[in-house]
Amino acid sequence: MGFEDEVEKAGKSSFSFPKGKMTLEKAVELGEYDPKYLSIFPEWHTLSRHLQFQFIRRGLERRRQHLRVQWAEINNVLDFRLKPHLKEALLNIQKQLKELDKDEERLYLEYSK
Repeated sequence: MGFEDEVEKAGKSSFSFPKGKMTLEKAVELGEYDPKYLSIFPEWHTLSRHLQFQFIRRGLERRRQHLRVQWAEINNVLDFRLKPHLKEALLNIQKQLKELDKDEERLYLEYSK
């Protein structure tokens, strides 16, 4: 088994969602945490406030993880010093992380009432 086969197999197992069908669980796993967006799913309205907040927390956690991985991938590019345009990408990711922190604080306050 070659490296490409292993990567393809790993990719299939980690994203085994049906194509063309977005679910609440899938959206959260992909890093969505905004209650306005999550409310488009009918099951969102059947959940208690506590469970809604648990979905939001999971989305925040996943989004932070995605951003950190993106930051690491860019930061570990070969000859980073020769690619100054990547510095802007890192700054954008850092900006998104700060925004995520603000959103997290706001949502904790909103859902702790």
